Amino acid sequence: MDFDNWLLFSSIALVATITPGPAVLLVASHSIAYGVGRTVYTILGNITGLLVMSLLSVLGLSAVIMFSATAFGGIQTIGALYLVYLGIRLWRYGFFSAPSKLESPRWSGTALRFYTQGLMVALSNPKAIIFTAALFPQFFDHGRPLVPQFTLLTATFMTYSFVCLFLYARVSAATGANIRNSRLEKLLSRLFASLFVGAGIGLVTAT
Repeated sequence: MDFDNWLLFSSIALVATITPGPAVLLVASHSIAYGVGRTVYTILGNITGLLVMSLLSVLGLSAVIMFSATAFGGIQTIGALYLVYLGIRLWRYGFFSAPSKLESPRWSGTALRFYTQGLMVALSNPKAIIFTAALFPQFFDHGRPLVPQFTLLTATFMTYSFVCLFLYARVSAATGANIRNSRLEKLLSRLFASLFVGAGIGLVTAT
């Protein structure tokens, strides 16, 4: 792969990962409530989902999903319902009082739960499917081995995603440390909850 092609891909991927979406909302809400350390599991789950979608794009399966009204509609519905569920849960319990919050230093349950949530948000986001299906094939040089090119593009995409989400987590964690047990915490948790629900509604109403 030529350096110019990689640089163009990198620019597009960077813009895509910086732009706020459901993954950023999830990472920010987890980081406000639990801090950066535990939110890393959410980020790892999300980039695992990106890896899966990147593999599907190479195999051509994401294109099939994208052009199948039934499959695409099903993914939209699942993604929308999950985002609405997260929003309702956050509205009811806030950042710091959810009944599933672990107070002990043992992180195993939190790690698995956060990883799974990050993975599900990535896999159930049809916009991410469209992005990977449309982007990756454009940058492959079919005259060269596919595996090294795929590895480079995927590693670039996942690295940018991890770094951007980690930075969002750091900023959000600082916010959480300043608003704990305050009126602003309740206001902010309900704002995030509304954004989750709005993102879910946006998925199913998007044309």
